[in-house]
Amino acid sequence: MSGFQKGATYEQIKAYVLEHTSLKVSSLYISQIKRKCGLVGQNYNLSKKEDAKVPKCPPEKEAAIMEALRHFQVI
Repeated sequence: MSGFQKGATYEQIKAYVLEHTSLKVSSLYISQIKRKCGLVGQNYNLSKKEDAKVPKCPPEKEAAIMEALRHFQVI
């Protein structure tokens, strides 16, 4: 994925979510939601551990991130 991409940076999304919902979201959660929407490709930086625990994005944060993506016209 090279070149300029339309939309917002992860930092802009984090700031928007914090300002409008007072929730702090991580880059991991943002990437999970973007992947769910088909906006990013496969993650090649996976853990080599078989029992790696990856936190799932809570529903309230998922809704806030989706709203931010709509605001920035990413989706």
